[in-house]
Amino acid sequence: MQLKFREARREDVASVVALLIDDTLGQGRELTDMAPYLAAFDRMQAEGGNTVIVGEDQTGAVVATYQLTLISGLSLSAARRAQVESVRIASHMRGHGLGHQMFADVEARARAAGCRLIQLTMNRTRTDSHRFYESLGFEASHIGFKLYLD
Repeated sequence: MQLKFREARREDVASVVALLIDDTLGQGRELTDMAPYLAAFDRMQAEGGNTVIVGEDQTGAVVATYQLTLISGLSLSAARRAQVESVRIASHMRGHGLGHQMFADVEARARAAGCRLIQLTMNRTRTDSHRFYESLGFEASHIGFKLYLD
């Protein structure tokens, strides 16, 4: 099955949130109220360089998503980076090569934006994801930290 990847529209937000909830970790941390997600989507649209991408199947259903943020910086000889977050594929679609399609899309968008590297973080409990990213050529090169401000 070939997915069609495109930038998300506001009317896609509920489908994206459903994919976030269709996940072991997301079940316990996502909300059913769409208002905060719609507000966040609107902020992202206004920021520029911070995009939600959706993958549609042949029926037009949203079955995959990721967030791509473009980061300009001074380190690594002023390398521009593509930060990938919130990578999800509908549970009933996993294991069919869609992740490879998704990351081909990520790489194409990153290259088109002049990025010299793609970076991502993932929850350390996602051992299958770790193996998948390594199979794509990603290296576990850094240790990440988070400080929640809530």
